[in-house]
Amino acid sequence: MTRRLRDQVRRRAGYRCEYCLVPEAATATPAHVDHVRPRQHGGRTVISNLALACLHCNSRKGPNLTGIDPASGTVVALFNPREDRWWQHFRWNDAKVIGLTQTGRATVATLGFNEPQNLVARQALAEEGWFDDLT
Repeated sequence: MTRRLRDQVRRRAGYRCEYCLVPEAATATPAHVDHVRPRQHGGRTVISNLALACLHCNSRKGPNLTGIDPASGTVVALFNPREDRWWQHFRWNDAKVIGLTQTGRATVATLGFNEPQNLVARQALAEEGWFDDLT
């Protein structure tokens, strides 16, 4: 992947993880460029298939295309930042991310958005104003 393409993905994402919305500048490690549809499933390294992902989201998503909606037990597609709109699938409840749809709930569960360490970190970031531009 070229540096130009990587920079293009970062700019388009507003330098935030496109899954959990944590700003790259607020993390200890640089965000990764994720293949929304992984290469092993035929995904290409093109701007339309790339998303910025924090280390946590990238490692939890891995090559997954689907997850299980905990409310229904149904296997559904995970959130796709190139096709889906974040606010249609998720909402904030303080530091907690609530899945509004099957896709939202499956993504919250699969990517571990509300694991205790993520809630603590997101609450601290919120108190410092890192999410003020999103509300």
